[in-house]
Amino acid sequence: MAGYASNNKYSLLGGLRAAAQSISYEIPLALSVLAIAMMSNSLSTVDIVEQQTGYGILGWNIWRQPIGFLIFWIAALAECERLPFDLPEAEEELVAGYQTEYAGIKFGLFYLGSYVNLVLSALFVSILYLGGWELPIPIGLIASWIGVSESTPWLQVIAASLGIIMTIFKAYLLVFLAILLRWTVPRVRIDQLLDLGWKFLLPISLVNLLLTAGLKLAFPIAFGG
Repeated sequence: MAGYASNNKYSLLGGLRAAAQSISYEIPLALSVLAIAMMSNSLSTVDIVEQQTGYGILGWNIWRQPIGFLIFWIAALAECERLPFDLPEAEEELVAGYQTEYAGIKFGLFYLGSYVNLVLSALFVSILYLGGWELPIPIGLIASWIGVSESTPWLQVIAASLGIIMTIFKAYLLVFLAILLRWTVPRVRIDQLLDLGWKFLLPISLVNLLLTAGLKLAFPIAFGG
């Protein structure tokens, strides 16, 4: 809508690219989340994190869903229009994409929205695949080391504070990785971007979903049955 309303052909092309890119990568993104929901028997983020507790870093979903993790992260980068998937705003090709005719606070809001998108995607990855607010070492194990009960009030306050810090830290690492990719990876062509979404990520995400369903039936304890 922003590209069409600015009455600029480059902006319109950028808007069309953004729409095509968004549609292409939303389906693999949803299918990878569906595999996590299937393992957790819930769509609640609290239940998804609770399902990863008990074994510390070894219980995180990244070990049970490595393919889903990669699909989700690649699709999230594409949805946020980060390099190497920033085709809608490819400065060398389309001036600045759908935001070419915007300046001042409107231009700032486009960039602010992009970075908010990135931070939210990083938070989702940390919750779905990296244990969320859980520590790499289980809090029960830490309590046994220092010789106190896990239900001690002051320990629960410390654990809650550490959980918030841990969630933000994991998201920060993922945002740093996205910025690092922006500095190191070249941009792909628009046909390569659409081929990656439809011909590669979509079939793999479907296979990953079916594989998760099969493993959940075969090993219900390991896969949250």
